[in-house]
Amino acid sequence: MTTKICLLLDEDVYVTLAQALRKRGFDAVHVQELNRKGFSDREQLELAVKQERCLMSFNVRDFVILHNEFVIKNQEHYGIIVSPQLPIGEALRRVLIILNTQTAEQVKNQILFL
Repeated sequence: MTTKICLLLDEDVYVTLAQALRKRGFDAVHVQELNRKGFSDREQLELAVKQERCLMSFNVRDFVILHNEFVIKNQEHYGIIVSPQLPIGEALRRVLIILNTQTAEQVKNQILFL
């Protein structure tokens, strides 16, 4: 069974990106909408795992480190998408490519760069 990727956007990503993705039929939620601003990167990733969501962040360095820690500890996550800060239109264009070409199964335990 192929399932669509569900996204959790970290606080350094535009809130409006989650809204734009939902308008296009994708399951995307921003941590601000969940009143989780200020939680650590690890806590945000743990929430994403609990909710079976791929986490998206512009905080490349910290999430690459967290991904590597998960690999070393043999822990699973549902994917991490990272990118340097991009204008919202470009971020939307690039994330839509991933969402339209990859499944949740394909991104599980992977780190993807926009």
